[in-house]
This record gives sequence, C-alpha cells and structure tokens, in this order.
Amino acid sequence: MTPSRQRPTFESPAASSSVGKAVDRVDGPLKAAGSAKYAAEYDYPDLAYAALTYSTIPRGRIVDIDTHAAQGHPGVVSVITHLTAPEMTPIRRLNPLVPGSFTSGTLVNYLNTGQVHWNGQPVALVVAETLEAAQEAARLVHVTYEASPATVDFETERHKAEQKKSLVNTLMGGDAAVGDADAALKVAPVSVDRMYSTPYENHNAMELHATTAIWEGGRLTVHDNTQNIDWTRKHLAIKFGLKARDIRVIATYVGGGFGGKSSVWAVTVLAALAAQVTGRPVRMMLTREGVYRTVGARSPTSQRVALGAGHDGRLTALVHEGVSQIGRVGGLPEPVTAQSGHMYATPNIRLSVATVETDTLPNTFMRAPGEAVGSFALESAIDELATELDVDPIELRRRNEPERSPVDGKPFTRRDMDSVYARGEQLFGWGDRPSGQRAVRDGRWLVGTGMASAFYLPARVTADVSVRLNADGTVLVRCAFHEIGVGAATAQAQIAADALGVPFSAVTVEHGDSEQPVGPGAFASAQTASVAASILVACELLTRDLERVARRNGQGREVGAPGSPAAASAVLRRAGLTHLEVRTGSDTAMGRAVSQARLVGMILNDRRRFVRAATGAHFCEVRVDVDTGEVRVTRWLGVFDVGRVINPKLASSQLRGGIIMGLGAALFEEALVDPRTGRVMNAGMADYHVPVHADLPHIDIDYLDDPDPTTPLGLLGLGEVGITGVAAAVANAVFHATGVRVRDLPITLDQLLT
Repeated sequence: MTPSRQRPTFESPAASSSVGKAVDRVDGPLKAAGSAKYAAEYDYPDLAYAALTYSTIPRGRIVDIDTHAAQGHPGVVSVITHLTAPEMTPIRRLNPLVPGSFTSGTLVNYLNTGQVHWNGQPVALVVAETLEAAQEAARLVHVTYEASPATVDFETERHKAEQKKSLVNTLMGGDAAVGDADAALKVAPVSVDRMYSTPYENHNAMELHATTAIWEGGRLTVHDNTQNIDWTRKHLAIKFGLKARDIRVIATYVGGGFGGKSSVWAVTVLAALAAQVTGRPVRMMLTREGVYRTVGARSPTSQRVALGAGHDGRLTALVHEGVSQIGRVGGLPEPVTAQSGHMYATPNIRLSVATVETDTLPNTFMRAPGEAVGSFALESAIDELATELDVDPIELRRRNEPERSPVDGKPFTRRDMDSVYARGEQLFGWGDRPSGQRAVRDGRWLVGTGMASAFYLPARVTADVSVRLNADGTVLVRCAFHEIGVGAATAQAQIAADALGVPFSAVTVEHGDSEQPVGPGAFASAQTASVAASILVACELLTRDLERVARRNGQGREVGAPGSPAAASAVLRRAGLTHLEVRTGSDTAMGRAVSQARLVGMILNDRRRFVRAATGAHFCEVRVDVDTGEVRVTRWLGVFDVGRVINPKLASSQLRGGIIMGLGAALFEEALVDPRTGRVMNAGMADYHVPVHADLPHIDIDYLDDPDPTTPLGLLGLGEVGITGVAAAVANAVFHATGVRVRDLPITLDQLLT
C-alpha cells in the first residue's frame, strides 16, 4: 500500500484530554464583568416598556374595564385589553407542534377573552415610554367582574375527590401494579402506613421572566429567557399566524430556569403582541409578584405510602398513592410515584397518581417534577420502617436493593448503591451515629443525623449541531441549546476538544439562538448528554471528511492528528480549504419529521429495554433548638452515581444547587393560597422564604464517576437528582434529634414544639 492510500491516524492524544478536568467556565468572566446580556438587557431605538394588570377573582368574566386613567397617565403609549387586542390563534391543549403547551394555560387566549380563569390572570397590558410609567398606569386600570363559583382550595377538593372516588390519572402516568400489594400489606408482620404532604411551591429564579420583542415587516424577533427555544418559536408561530422561519428566538444566557421557563407564558406572548400593536420594540420584565401571578409552579401534593415487611426487614408490599392539582385551563401535575417502582426490591407494588382540577394558575415543571416531592414521602416512610424494625436505615435499604427494576423487571443500565452507601458511611462518619432519638444534646441544641436515597430518571432527546474545523486548528460548535447557569457551553467545548484532539482553548461554542441548529430544551436532565451525542457524531463525520481530503491530496500517516493545528492547516491548505464543517439533522420538513420519529423511537426503545437512572444518597446533620424549635442544618454530604463526570467543578456546583433547593423545600418554601379567593398571599421574596447563605452548611459532594454503558461518554444527567431525597434526609435527621416525625412540608417551628 502506497503512503497516499494509507488511512491517516486522527486519534486524540491522551495528553490533551479535557473531559474529567475541572475547567473554569467560559462564561464566567463575562458574567463576573456584567457583560453577558440577558433578555431584558437588549436595547433598541424607540424601545417601549410593558406591564400587566392582573385579575383579582379566580373565576368569572369581565363586565367592564375602565382604562381612561391609565391612558391619560404621562408617558403611556397604549392600553390593550380584550376589547382592543388583535385576535391571536388559540393553541389547543397538547398541540403536537408545541410539546410543552399543555403546561402553560394554553386554553386561555390572553387578552382575546373576557373570561377569567384564575386569580392573577392578565386582563390588561399597558405600554409606556418608561418602565415606571407602565407599572403605575397598569395599577390605574379598573376592572369590574361578574364572579362565578370557583374551586381553589386543594385540601378541600382533595378530600371531596377521595370521598367520591373520582380521581383522574395524570397525563404523565405513574400508575403501576405488581402482585397484590394491598393483600400483602394486610398480612405483613411489620408495616407502616402514613400520609405525607407537600405545599404549593413557587418558582424564584434569579432572573425574572422577561421578553424583548421586535417586529420588522412580517418577522418577529424575541429575546426571551426561555429554557426551550424550539417550543417558544413554534408556540409564537401558531399564536401570530407565522411560519417558524419568520420568528427568531434568542436566549443566549438565562439566569436560572428550574422548569419555570420551559413553557411559554403570558409575558412572552403579550410582549410580542404589544410590539405588534405599537409598532415599536417592547420590553416586558415581570415583577416578582408578576411571576407568582402568571407563571406556574409546583403543585401541592397529598401522598400515602404504606410499606409491609418481614421481621428480617425484607419488603413484602409497597403502596404509594398521590394526589396533586392542575388548573382547569391546563397544568402539569406531580408524578410523585416516578421513583417508587424502581428503588426497592418488593414483590407486591401498587402505584397510583391522581389529580383534582382547580380554578388556579396552571402548574408546570419544577426541578425533578414528581421525584423531588415523591422521594420525600417514600424515603421518610423507609426511615419510619427502619425505626419500627430497629434497623439501621442504610442497612434496611441494603437488604432491599433490587437487581432489576421491581415494577417491570427491566435491567438497570448501571446501579451501584452499595458503593454509594459505603462511601457515604465512611465520609460522613455514619458509624458513630447513636441508634435512639434525642441521644445527643449540645447546650440548647438537640443534634441528630439522617439520610435518604436519591433517584432520578434523566430523559434523552435529539439535538442538531454543526461543528466546523478551521484551517488554523480552531473549532466552532453551534447549537441552539441553553446556558441557564450550568456551564453547558464549557462542558460541550470539553467534549468537542477531546473528540477532535484539539486543546480546550481552541473550541468556541455558540448557543441560544434559533438560527443555529435546533437544540434540546434545558429540562429533564437531558441537555448535556443529548447535545454531546450529536457533537460526537459530528466530530466523527468531520474526522472522516478530513481523512478523505488528506487522501485525495496524497497525505497519509505523516499528517498526524487533526487536533494538531499544524496538521489540520496542512491538510486544508493543500486542498485550498479554509475549513470543513459537518451538520447533523435537517432543516427540511422531512428532516424534522424524521428527527421527531427518531426521538419517539429512541425514548420508547429505551423504556422497553432498561431503566436508566441517576442515583445517590444524602447524609445530613441537624440541630434543633429545644426552646424555639428552630432547625439548623449543620453538615451535609451528597454521594452520587451520575455516570461519567465531564467537569467536576460544574458537576459539584449543579449537585449543590439541587441540594440547596431541596433544603428550601424542607424548611422554608410554601406559597400560601387564600382558600376563598385563590390568590397567592405571599407573592414575593419578603414573605416566600428561600434559603440564604446563613441557612446553609458546608455541602460536601462526592461521586463514583463510573460511566453508564448506554450513553454517549457514559453521561447521565445530574441537574435534578441532587434535589431528590433532600427533604426526607432533613426530616429523618429532625426525627433522630427530637423524636418528632414531621410528615408535612415545610418543617416549621410549631410542628416541633410538642
């Protein structure tokens, strides 16, 4: 074989490996300097500002709306109501073109109806020269309503529904049965049967929901802090009767999402409407109260967990029933049983998820929907069973560790909870834990420790990317994925650098723009692995293309790796090329259809074959003031099995963030809804409490870093597993410290003052 016919070797040199290193975030300097632009920071000539007027009844109709005072306020450009707004196309629930539409109140055609469906629904839109003028004028709009009977109190409706036996299964499923759990529970030598509850929780991302909208001819551009550019683009196309190609959605940086920015809410639609009506660029940024009024959050839940076991601690029955709410005009209930069929070996299982409809703001995604609150009930019940059996909580879990998924018999792609527990025991010092309650006191503080397991089922979705290798050895990756604060661009640059054998510094990643190849939404712990899969394919194709170019030009093994800038430059210059580029996916209608079919097939195939889960365990120490009931979390360790870790610094940050959010759910967060009017009474950070630095302990993070054999690079998503089990670990530690079992979140002082 002559040299010109030899296959060049383009293998990445081990010394240049980026994956696995704690690389600093590429967006760090921009954000630290205040140079990273967010949705409400794009300036345009003649920019106007918009604000909303919110309904004050939960259900009824508008019989009169007086806008004279608002229109006469200095600086007001326009006041838009259902009487004056241009007609928009309603989006039906579960529209197949808008997969997230059913979670955002899409049966409400904002400002095209005089009907009111929840307390806080936008009923008027004011556009003014300044933000202050718009907000003041919005308060001057006077609305007269004809109220209708409304259902707004979850507790009341939950009890009514249970009495009527008329619960409806959620769209997300969650029901399953193996064996006869109820019969096995009745004859179990040892059992616990308890009720748990979690409250209505609101989204509080650092960046408020905001949109800047600009019409140019028949084209619409929106700067929006969405978690799903593609869904937003399709949604707006339907609403305004446009082709998707005539809409550009830009979301370069998003200041936190947690699910609250996955769907399209009123702020996005009405900012675009205001820009259309006024013929000017319009910016609307919600106040914190506005987020509570118009953006969905986590549903309250009521859950029953019943466990039966032998005296040896082996489970014989597991029953997990859950009830959550949805808005009458849309919403996403909590699939609280999502983890319960996979965590513990049990021959008899019954899982049931149900909903009640209320005249409230539609619920939506919130970090680890289902698992975050479902794990509180299940992991608390496991701890209660351990107490009944007088068995160490970790030992009880070990005795019930499954080899396959108990609910369906499918194999796990990987599962090593034994190692997770062992590392946690060693690092936390679990062996020094007293077995009884109220055993340790330090002055006025009762000290206790607790633990809980963590479990989350990451999703897999499709992603289109383009990868360009330039003649100078640099690489450009383009994909409309989202940088919502997780370091996504950094991780993808590390992956591309290794795939092509170039230094990390040679890779630039462009993201967050619908003019780039269609990316996945930043949800369900799916984005990193999904984009990585496409980047790896693109890099492989690009390497082959470079090899073909090299062979055509008589270059063989002496070329070396494409990761060598000199090698790439030599190949491309000799061919007269400035770059080579590969793009996955297709912009054609057929290509999109194939992509969607591939996505559905991939998901169904995965579900048929195995269970892929991120897992872990939380270890917690608390101190409880014997006089006041104050709870302080003083020590935390999280040990996780999340597959291969691309960047330890980013991974630890994400897992800590999930734990902190879980601490908020455990100790602070609760939206208080007036049971008469359905109005959120603490719609702001002054009264809705979240953890601050003073509330947090040092949080240690450890992980196995073992790759999953079924995913690209062995990745498993880790954005959500960190929150699961956190609230249970705190409640279990509080019980160990005080002997008081708290089954209703958040854990408040009055529950501990017995």
